[in-house]
Amino acid sequence: MSIGERIRFIRNLRGMTQKFLGQKVGFSERTADIRMAQYESGSRTPKADLVAMLADVLGVSTEALNVPNIDSYTGVMHTLFALEDLYGFKIDRLDGEICIRINRQNGPTFAKMTGLLEPWEKMAQKYRNGEISREEYDQWRYRYPRSEAEEWAEKRKQINE
Repeated sequence: MSIGERIRFIRNLRGMTQKFLGQKVGFSERTADIRMAQYESGSRTPKADLVAMLADVLGVSTEALNVPNIDSYTGVMHTLFALEDLYGFKIDRLDGEICIRINRQNGPTFAKMTGLLEPWEKMAQKYRNGEISREEYDQWRYRYPRSEAEEWAEKRKQINE
C-alpha cells in the first residue's frame, strides 16, 4: 500500500474529508482538498515534515503512513497491521503460541488468501518433513509465484543440459 493509499485509508477511518485534513496541516481552504487528493492519488509525495503533520492530525505514528521498512521490527509490525486492515489477518493464540490467521468472515478475501497460503504451507511442511532441502524450499519461495509446471520444466531443462 502506497503512502497516499495509507493516508486515504486512515483519513476515511477517522471520518475526515480531504479538505478538513488539508486545512489541519496548513493548506488554504481553497487548495486543501486538491493538495490532499494529489497526495492520496500518488501524483505528489509528501515530504517528511508533512508526513509528520499528517500523522499528528490523524493520530497515528509516521510509520503507519510510510511504506513499512521490514528491516526494522517496527516496520514489520506496521506491515502486519496493514495486512490486518487489507486482508483480514488476525492475531491469535493457538496451543500457547502467537499466530496470525485469516478471518473467515471476510468471504472472498478469505478464500483468495487461503488459496495463496496453502501452497506455501504445503512446501513448508515438505521442508519440515525432510522431503525437500532448505535450498529447494528457498528456491520455491524466492521464485514464487512460478507454477509447479514452470518449476518442472526448469528441472527437466537442467537435467538435459
